[in-house]
Amino acid sequence: MLPHTTEQVHPDAHKLSDATLKDAARALAKGQREAAEAPQQAISAICSGASAMARSLTSDGSLYYVAAGSSGLMAAADAMELGGTFSIDESRIHILMAGGLPQSAHMPGDTEDDIHGLSEQLAELGPQDTVIAVSASGTTPFTLEAARLARAAGAALIGIANNPGSPLLEQADHAIALATPAELISGSTRMGAGTAQKIALNMLSSLMAVELGHVHDGMMVNLRADNSKLRARAVGIVSRITGASATDAQIALDQTGGAVKPAVLICAGATSVGHALTLLQDSAGRLRPALLELPKRQNKTD
Repeated sequence: MLPHTTEQVHPDAHKLSDATLKDAARALAKGQREAAEAPQQAISAICSGASAMARSLTSDGSLYYVAAGSSGLMAAADAMELGGTFSIDESRIHILMAGGLPQSAHMPGDTEDDIHGLSEQLAELGPQDTVIAVSASGTTPFTLEAARLARAAGAALIGIANNPGSPLLEQADHAIALATPAELISGSTRMGAGTAQKIALNMLSSLMAVELGHVHDGMMVNLRADNSKLRARAVGIVSRITGASATDAQIALDQTGGAVKPAVLICAGATSVGHALTLLQDSAGRLRPALLELPKRQNKTD
């Protein structure tokens, strides 16, 4: 295994002590920019991991996000957005963070070494599931044990680490190596390493949603509109895709109980909610092929 870059000293680290505060700020911003480039070198693994996640959700499987410390916060942030953004059922998303999700600003460090109870938490894990295991060092005991259990259960294992050649990446089916530079504050992986992890996790879940047909021309057509902002967004999406007025878009959304995809199809010519749902079933939930079916079906009855 290669030396831990996350524990090395950055060549510009002296700027945090010997230069002005503005120079220190510039060095920190530069470090973040450099770290943000790391996912570019892991595109293939990110894409294959996203496909594994999509397969789990189309085969009655679940997603398990597993991590400790700062990596746990990054993983939890991604997992907790999937419901509102893409309407992924919360029962299909599991967050296993060492020590549990923090209830205050206190986050003890010794929990990352504690593997007690993990086997019980992952007792239902099976081949239909995907585990997303995140560790900056790639050596965290809590995360490695979860990875071992995932392999034993036959689940797909996505490993995200910032140290190439680390044990987590060696175990993973989809090894996402984020080779970030040393941190400006040595070992503070909430900084560059965390930034790269956040980007990679966002890419994984967004590409998963693309695979599932939940994104159409950059719009979240499977969102859960449960507040005024998102209800207005839903109206805007239906109008933008179909050219319908806001009034007609709202009427269609009322008919579909707020579901965007069937509302789009109704505004585009589907004869009923049932017709719209049939089109979506036939297209595996993808909006574009469902929209393309409408003129064909109408022409057959002309």
